[in-house]
Amino acid sequence: MKKNPLKTSKSYVNEIKASQKYDDGEELCPIARSFSMYTGNGKQSMIAADILRHGNLIKVPATVFTFRELAIATENFSPELLVGEGGFGRVYKGHLKNINKIVAVKQLDRNWIQGNREFLAEVLTLSLVNHPNLVNLIGYCADGRQRILVYEYIKNGSLKDHLHDLPPDKKPLDWYTRMQIAKGAAQGLEYLHDTANPSIIYRDFKISNILLDEMFNPKLSDFGLSKLGQKGGEDHESSRLMETYGYCAPEYAQTDHLTTESDVYCFGAVFLEIISGRKAIDNSKPAEEDNLVEWAKPLFKDRSNFTLMVDPLLEGTYPEKGLNQALAIAAMCLQEEASTRPLIGDVATALEYLAMETDEDMSATETEKNSREVSGHGEEMV
Repeated sequence: MKKNPLKTSKSYVNEIKASQKYDDGEELCPIARSFSMYTGNGKQSMIAADILRHGNLIKVPATVFTFRELAIATENFSPELLVGEGGFGRVYKGHLKNINKIVAVKQLDRNWIQGNREFLAEVLTLSLVNHPNLVNLIGYCADGRQRILVYEYIKNGSLKDHLHDLPPDKKPLDWYTRMQIAKGAAQGLEYLHDTANPSIIYRDFKISNILLDEMFNPKLSDFGLSKLGQKGGEDHESSRLMETYGYCAPEYAQTDHLTTESDVYCFGAVFLEIISGRKAIDNSKPAEEDNLVEWAKPLFKDRSNFTLMVDPLLEGTYPEKGLNQALAIAAMCLQEEASTRPLIGDVATALEYLAMETDEDMSATETEKNSREVSGHGEEMV
């Protein structure tokens, strides 16, 4: 019987996590794609030998880079190559000359990261994740206190760059493209919840973490990175989540615990941003409108208000029935009770229909059918 590589990886990762042979302060021995052992001190050799013992179980696709390699690739982490900055650290555009590849180099915050053993275990898990709507992890660096992740470079930036504060010469995303992006984002999240083993809770789902390739296909980034935070780093985690308050599920404030249901709530907030063009939190708006979700909740109750929630930049070029269905999906995801929210797989299925529609000819029968499939209760939310 053929082994499931993801299940195999889970047992291997757990063994690494459970291992007590090495202190967190020890450096990791580089692991090449072929698991070859690099020359190093005795402790490094012991770690490499431990990894080699598991080489027959799983082939790790992540490449190990030295700090020097990544410093050269990013011109010593030049500010001119800085392409993003967030709660996890800074992201630089880099060029790996030996393989002639452009990459995104994420230098994690040194004051937040945890020990080598846990870092390695989580990186091995993330390196096995593979889906068209997820950013591919190429490799990592764990030299000294440096913790760096190397990803494929996505040239079109984040969804945030194409949705908010557009310059006059930049065209807004049309309705069809928005639905395609929402569909792909839902499918990436579905893979993390239902296919990845162990299941991965995104924890920080927001529009700045949805990257767009040259064809505007969405790729989710930074998934699972919250688990790389050091033990005892709750203050940092709480402050980071406060920065994305507009996306957080209500149960997080009560339980301090994130689940797949809270991911669905975050998706609902992001989907509402995609539809409305508004920011999740916008302090430039009046107090009663600065929180997108709270502003939208009363409007969900009356379908005649739905046109108030669509992005004015679309200038009316959207299917009315498609808008009704999209807002119904958003409302379902944003329900207060976590247990009443739909599964992200059902959301992705419904969005497949919306992403195919570019006019107002979608039949009422099909609309109602899709809505029932999402709610799981045979009735519409709105």
